[in-house]
This record gives sequence, C-alpha cells and structure tokens, in this order.
Amino acid sequence: MKALSVTPDRELELREIPTPLDAAPEHVLIDMDASAINHGDKTFLKRPAAAGLALPLSEHAVWGASGAGRVIAVGDGVPQKYLGKQVAIYRSLARSPRSIGLWSQRAHVPYRACLILPEHVSARDYCGSLVNAMTAYAFLAEAERDGHKGVIVTAGNSATGRGIAALVRDRQLQAIFLVRGDAARDTLRASGVEHVIVTREGFERELASLAAELNATAVFDGVGGELLSHVLPVLPPNPTVYVYGFLDAASPVVIPSVLFMSKNLTMKRFSNFDSRTVKEPDNLVRALGNLERVIDDPLFRTKIGDTFRLDQIEEAMRYESADGAKAVLAHGDRSGT
Repeated sequence: MKALSVTPDRELELREIPTPLDAAPEHVLIDMDASAINHGDKTFLKRPAAAGLALPLSEHAVWGASGAGRVIAVGDGVPQKYLGKQVAIYRSLARSPRSIGLWSQRAHVPYRACLILPEHVSARDYCGSLVNAMTAYAFLAEAERDGHKGVIVTAGNSATGRGIAALVRDRQLQAIFLVRGDAARDTLRASGVEHVIVTREGFERELASLAAELNATAVFDGVGGELLSHVLPVLPPNPTVYVYGFLDAASPVVIPSVLFMSKNLTMKRFSNFDSRTVKEPDNLVRALGNLERVIDDPLFRTKIGDTFRLDQIEEAMRYESADGAKAVLAHGDRSGT
C-alpha cells in the first residue's frame, strides 16, 4: 500500500509498504478516508523540540497523527463496538511501536486513539477534529480542577477555540472568545457563541469589563506575542494563562513584573500529553466517550481547504489558508501492495 514516511533528514517520502492484514492486541486496523494536515505536523517535522516531544514511533516511519476512516479489524482486548465503525483518530493519544501512521491507505493504531463517529456524519468532515476536540476537553477539565469559573480563548475562531465553544455549553463555565475580524465574530455568533470580542484598537476595555463580569480568569492562549501583552493587564485577579500555541512567536510577550504581584498571575505550559485527561487511561476512555456524544456539533467539524493526493504531499505541506482551513490528504484507492 502507499504511505508517506519520514526520512532521516525529516522529509516526507511516498513509499510502498506491506499492507497490514491483522490487528495487534489493543489495536485496530483502519481503512483511511482522509487526513488533515495540522500546524503541529509541520512543527514536529521541522522543530520537534518546540513541542517538547520526540518524533512519534511508527512502523515504516509512516507519518500522520490526525485522520478519519473505517475500522476493518480489531485485536484482542478491543471492545467489539469499534468493528465496522467510522472513527476520528488522533494517533498521539495512545503511542505504540506497532502503530502505522495515518498518512497511509491503511492505518494500525491503539483503539484508545480513536473516537467512534455517528454514521450520519461524513468521516472526512472530522479528519482533523479529534486533536482539537481533545485539547479543548483536556483544557476545560484542567481549568475546572484549578478552580476557574470562566475562560478566555485568544484564538477564538481556531479549531480548538470552536471546540471549547462547543464544550462549554454543557459545563458550568463562561467563555470569552477573541477573534481578529468581524467575519470570524459573525461566524461564531451564528453558531450560538455569545461572548465574542474583535481585537481591534481599544478592545481591552470591553475585555476587562466582560472578564470581570464573568469571572473569566483562565486564559487558553494559542497566539502569544503582542495579543497576550494586551490581554494580561486587564485580567481579573488570580488569573492563570495556559500557554498552548505560538502563532505569533515572532513577537515577544511583554509582561510588567508588577502584574505577577498585583494580580497573582500564573503562567504555565499546557500540553495534551501531560494532562490528566490523556495520561490516565481511565480518564482518556471517559473523555472519548463524552466526546462521542457531542462530536456531531458543527463546531467540531474540520475546516477543509484544498484536498490533495498522497503523491502531492509537497504541495499540500505548502498550503496556507487565511481563514484557518486545512489541507487534507485523500487516501484514495487501497489496492496498492
């Protein structure tokens, strides 16, 4: 079968590898439909140290962490409910040296890396969704454990931001979403999101007032840089910034030291892999089950830009979209050997 593998110099190469026929214990075989190319794929390939993780293990060095397809075989110890179901996959949730990555025509992963999708949705619409859904779920769980009652999301119209918007509906949490323009604001509001602020000049006053009203003291920051420098001074007392992304890594975050004293400010790194949701197997199974019940919310759908074949990987990796839409690899014919 065809697969995209990582070379020693961290380039991607289309190869023919043996098609897996049986699932190992605790694993599932999946005929892949599509895989989204996430920002993290480029980071892991070129700057793995930036994410604090080594390149993930995979047989034949096959790449790909996010995707969707249909389970065609299950190994010993896998609940039978997975057999024959379409699933969204986030391979990094459950690491295994027996894995075959998702940028292939047939993947082999631990079943705990999969979320069962309802049959009334298109698997392709969720080919990049589980990473963002799980990030949103794990962050909200951590924020609640830390005692926060409200959250601020700096990349409010990102895939993870939309995931947080979907999940707070069923939680005792208030949420404020920061976006860069009117179109993003209108998109979120049309999806039923109430508190959306455009980060134009002077937005700090509106944010300060609303954050105080909603007691929004947990900041999920996927941007960094100049935006965070504007957000920090107007936060309510006792805030925590959960640093997740670095879209504006070229700009420094400016933090007057007095803020740490006057507001009792805390800043810490947030990682799926270090969260109790993902690290503790029972919590992970519970999270996947909870997400299965809400995954058909349109806010969880992958925003798909252009679609590419596996042999178009160089073009796909260069793809950029102003509105956050993702390049998607369509896996096509599986008759290769």
